[in-house]
Amino acid sequence: MTLRPRIYYSEMDSPIGTLTLAKSEKGICFIEFGSVSSACASIKAKLRKMHINGELAEDPAALVEEKHQLAEYFSGERKTFDLPLDLIGSTFQKLVWEKVKDIPYGSTKSYKQIASEIGAPKAVRAIGGANNKNPVPIIIPCHRVIGSNGAMVGYGGGLDKKEILLRLEGAFEKLTS
Repeated sequence: MTLRPRIYYSEMDSPIGTLTLAKSEKGICFIEFGSVSSACASIKAKLRKMHINGELAEDPAALVEEKHQLAEYFSGERKTFDLPLDLIGSTFQKLVWEKVKDIPYGSTKSYKQIASEIGAPKAVRAIGGANNKNPVPIIIPCHRVIGSNGAMVGYGGGLDKKEILLRLEGAFEKLTS
């Protein structure tokens, strides 16, 4: 069992609804869509599934910088994040998340492109599965991953949120033109 002695959490309002953020001593480890009341149960379940032992503690002060950078992103002032991450996942998932993290603001890539970039051109479904398990959406911009036909497909927070994020970055118009 992996130990994360304490995981601090807090929520913030955003243009895509309430977000619950959580971080360990190593860095941000979860962004959940929804309020603390629903997100904490999800975070606890994910920790159990990943065999991580840690106590959740609400502490808005622990997440000031994360909230600040996300607020800058939502206001259009920030295009990249400078936050330590504590990503918990398989080697393959982390490889995919690193590729997704490199998709520039205002751009998109298909699952197929990412599969080719990691040298696994037939792993399109596996790329989708890893993207679906992204623990820190927005910071690792899984909303920038689209279908090979340019369609918006799959997003943990819902396609409406994906569209809002792509519009914010000016990428949605590129998809529909």
